[in-house]
Amino acid sequence: MATLTQRTVASSIFHSHTLPRKPCFFLRFRFPSTFCNFTFSLSNFAVKSSSRLAVISASSSSEYHHNSSSSPDIAVLLEVDGVLMDSHRVGNRLAFNKAFEKLGLDCANWTEPVYSDLSKRSAGDEEKMVFLYFNRIGWPSSLPTNEQGLFAKRVLQQKEKALEEFVMSKSLPLRPGLEQFIDDAYNEGVPVVILTAYGKSGDNITGSIMEKLGDDRSIKVIIVGNKEVEQSLYGQLVLGKVIASGLDEELANEAKRAVSAEKQRLAKEVASMLKLSVEIDTSSSESLAKIVAALRAGAEYAGIPVCNCVLVAGSQSGVAGGTQVGMPCVVLRSR
Repeated sequence: MATLTQRTVASSIFHSHTLPRKPCFFLRFRFPSTFCNFTFSLSNFAVKSSSRLAVISASSSSEYHHNSSSSPDIAVLLEVDGVLMDSHRVGNRLAFNKAFEKLGLDCANWTEPVYSDLSKRSAGDEEKMVFLYFNRIGWPSSLPTNEQGLFAKRVLQQKEKALEEFVMSKSLPLRPGLEQFIDDAYNEGVPVVILTAYGKSGDNITGSIMEKLGDDRSIKVIIVGNKEVEQSLYGQLVLGKVIASGLDEELANEAKRAVSAEKQRLAKEVASMLKLSVEIDTSSSESLAKIVAALRAGAEYAGIPVCNCVLVAGSQSGVAGGTQVGMPCVVLRSR
């Protein structure tokens, strides 16, 4: 598949910040039902989805009529956490139990019903989950009341370490249907990009993913980690890296102006989104800027315009990044 030229990529970087006014159209593609019950029939963003999916489209379907003869190609970008592996449902609960064990809290053990109840009551705020649980069963007798916040943070720190170890081990399998989805996409000529550049485990999980996929299937996907983001044209132009030597003077001047404007815009929106993120999930450490860079780099490495890519997300922060760049999202919930 031919890659975009530098001029085309730079143009898409600097002129697609907002949601497109007309919808982008895609070829029909179906996820395996074991992975998620969702069909790409996105002429005018018409979709079929199960109750487990929330679909965010880039614009109204009434503005434009689809011409199937001119449908552009698509690419699918996959997050790691909650998508490749159902770490939110399985990994998180077991990681909490491991954290309790390391802290000597033998009385604390979260079964699936307990974890599900705490997650719903706290709206996914993990620190609040700890408070709710120990308010229910009682705090350690030796813990002063004014140190409960520090105690909760220690639990979360141990939980994050346990989760990273668990995700990178062979104990947490890939989500059912993922291998079939990759094979089907490959056979249909649809690039599949795995985003390891952001997420709780970051690039550390790449080796584990490739091992679980196997050699034959690993060559069918594109891995975009921190190195790939930095080497992308977006990373070079917007994130303060070097200006590509092949750009002509006119494009270089445009890049310099856009860099200044982009930094100011991102600074305001990162501050706004981080505030929102803290309210939704205090354990989240991803920044909007990093997610946006990964999404743009993923589209660039796939050789597909941003608006013709679909992000399969397992996090609120991923949805925020997709909305920022005008990339339609499918939110894959835990089973």
